[in-house]
Amino acid sequence: MASNFSKATGAVVEEDFSEYVAHLQLHMALQARNLVPTLKQTQADSREQLLHQTQANFEKLISRRAI
Repeated sequence: MASNFSKATGAVVEEDFSEYVAHLQLHMALQARNLVPTLKQTQADSREQLLHQTQANFEKLISRRAI
């Protein structure tokens, strides 16, 4: 009987520990999302800015060109 009790207690402790680890992993993932800036937005913004600047420069050159 004592053996069954210790197995049941061990299973409960293992389940509690597993739940704690899952909660901790979720918390850490959410913290990481808040602390680390996303590279995708910055990269898209810089590419878009470069595209607009290049287009503006090209249009300036074309408009100043003698026909």
